[in-house]
Amino acid sequence: MLEIRPNCEMCDRDLPPDAAEARICSYECTFCADCVETVLGNVCPNCTGGFVPRPIRPRQARRPGVSLTHQPPGTERRSLKYGLDDIAAIVAATRGIPPEDR
Repeated sequence: MLEIRPNCEMCDRDLPPDAAEARICSYECTFCADCVETVLGNVCPNCTGGFVPRPIRPRQARRPGVSLTHQPPGTERRSLKYGLDDIAAIVAATRGIPPEDR
């Protein structure tokens, strides 16, 4: 089950559970659409994978036990472990390769 992390790992922007601008990679690294498009070029700086929109978990349980109430979002804020120069280098080396070929 997705953790639904609360912030962009790059700019620390709040990304609540219903944020349509949240993007995740296959490891659930979480970034805002602006950072993914303008800084990262669709390259996760942690794993070099691509990004997809993060699904939105329903607020209301329309099926028993299935909602934000029953599976609340994560609360631990994350930040990148890499510096801007390192991020720029990995993005430059990877951005021209389609995510399915990385």
